[in-house]
Amino acid sequence: MSGRAFTSLFAVILFTCLALLPGPASAIKFQLQAYRYPQSKCIWNPIHNNALIIVTANVGPGEGQQVDIEIVDSSPQKNVYLSKRAINGETRLAVTSHAEGEVGVCFKNTLDSNYSIEKASKAARIIDLDVDIGADAVDYNAIANQESLSGLETEMRKLEGIVKEIVDEMAYLKKRELRFTDTNTSTNNRVQNFAWLTILSLAGLGAWQIMHLRSFFKRKYLID
Repeated sequence: MSGRAFTSLFAVILFTCLALLPGPASAIKFQLQAYRYPQSKCIWNPIHNNALIIVTANVGPGEGQQVDIEIVDSSPQKNVYLSKRAINGETRLAVTSHAEGEVGVCFKNTLDSNYSIEKASKAARIIDLDVDIGADAVDYNAIANQESLSGLETEMRKLEGIVKEIVDEMAYLKKRELRFTDTNTSTNNRVQNFAWLTILSLAGLGAWQIMHLRSFFKRKYLID
């Protein structure tokens, strides 16, 4: 077997194995109930910093209802990446994450004030949501056409993206493990310091009680 053929076979096998791994993408279809003052319904997915996120939402028909979409994250800053009102049909949105954590695609279905009260309980719209994150969000066909890549080169580019995600995931897990280790060490030191403080406080309180009782008994001439 020639070196080129072996490289091609290795690339195909590696890509097949990596493709079997669960990817950072999700597709869900649900019914969104309409209310006069609706609460947000959010679908959350884990993300890394600087990850490309492609959200495709297909909103079904619904008379007297307005569906709004908002993309946020779970970071302490509560970043709002995008907000769009009154979406209908298929809507495709692209954002890039600014923090580690989770990204939430939130929907609100607002019922029109003129909508019949009798029909309000049945007012809902079907949402077909597809969220692609990282390598799954990259259009490699467009890249191949733009850069004139061969089929093997395109597959290798896909592998490069997937491997990079795996490396980033391992680096994130290592960073989180170090943070947990530091937290455990700090907590252990605080517990030890509190224990020593408690022991010294009890010893001091015991000595003070002995001295106080000795002074009291001397005043009462109970002891010399």
